[in-house]
Amino acid sequence: MKLSTKGRYSVRAMVSLGILSNTQDGPVSLKDISKVEGISVSYLEQLFVHLRRSGLVKSVRGPGGQWH
Repeated sequence: MKLSTKGRYSVRAMVSLGILSNTQDGPVSLKDISKVEGISVSYLEQLFVHLRRSGLVKSVRGPGGQWH
């Protein structure tokens, strides 16, 4: 199967989200995923909008907004 660049980064981010959610209590921030994957927070924000709309992740809004 061939994935686009956005698809590859989305899969990487989702895997990191899963790993980080097992090591942390509660939601995971995009900043944490960015540190692990080396993907900019602004790019992750774009990816996670699509993941949220697809129902693959849930978000918490606000300055402490996080994903789970």
